[in-house]
Amino acid sequence: MSEEKWTVNFVVYRKKGEGEPHYQTFTLEVSPDEYVIDGVERIWAFHDRSLVFAHACHHSTCGACGMRVNGVEKLTCITRIRDVTTNGGTLRIEPLRNFPVISDLVVDMSRLYVGMDKVHAPAVHPLSMAPLEGEGIKPPRDVPMDDGKEYLRLADCIECGLCISACPIAGTAEDYLGPAVLAAAQLQGLNRAPDLTAIVDCVDGVWRCHSAYECTAVCPSNVDPGWRIMDLRRQVLAQRIRRWFGGA
Repeated sequence: MSEEKWTVNFVVYRKKGEGEPHYQTFTLEVSPDEYVIDGVERIWAFHDRSLVFAHACHHSTCGACGMRVNGVEKLTCITRIRDVTTNGGTLRIEPLRNFPVISDLVVDMSRLYVGMDKVHAPAVHPLSMAPLEGEGIKPPRDVPMDDGKEYLRLADCIECGLCISACPIAGTAEDYLGPAVLAAAQLQGLNRAPDLTAIVDCVDGVWRCHSAYECTAVCPSNVDPGWRIMDLRRQVLAQRIRRWFGGA
C-alpha cells in the first residue's frame, strides 16, 4: 500500500427510524490505495459508533457492502479510494436505491431474496452447472451459441442487489422481478424449468425491462444480467411459437 496520504471528505447518508434523512461529513486522512469500506469502518471505529452499515468478507464474495459511491452502485470492499475521488475530494456514501432503508447505509433486501426464491434459484449450483475452476464450461443443449460467443454461467451472482439499485425500472415498478431474478431464471432455462415461464412471461417479468443495461454496468461479478434478460425473452418467444404451432 502506498505511503501517500490524502485528505478526503466522506459525506455519509444518515437515517434512524422515522427521523428525517440527512448527511454527515467526516474528514479522514486515508491512503489512496485503501478501499472505500476501510474509510466507512474508520468512521464507525473512531468517529461515530452509531453508524450502521453492512460488511463481511472484504473480497467481493458476500455482496454485503454494496452502497452508492458518488451516485454509482459499488461494492465498497473492492472500490479503491483513488478510483472514485482525488486528494481533497469528496466521497458521497449512500444506501442502495429501490430498497427500503433500515438504518443509515443498510437496506432491506427482501425484495431480491423473495424474487430469487420465487424462481427457485439454487443457493448452490450443482457441478454440472457450475464447473470447478479450470474445467471446461459447456452450455446445456437447449442454450444456443452465437458465433464466437462463449457460454456464460451465473455461478458468480453474489446477490449484492447492485443491479436492482441501478435499474431505472425497479425504481418505478415495485412488482418488477428485477435483473438478478430474471438472470437466475435464464440460467435455469425454460426448457428445463417450464414452470418458470408463467413467472417471467408477464408485465412485471421480462417485458418490463427497458434494456437500459444499467444492471450490467454495475454488476461486480460479470453476470451480465442485461444480456440474460434479452436471452430469456428469446426463450419465452420460442415457447410461444411452439405452442402456436402445436408443439409441447
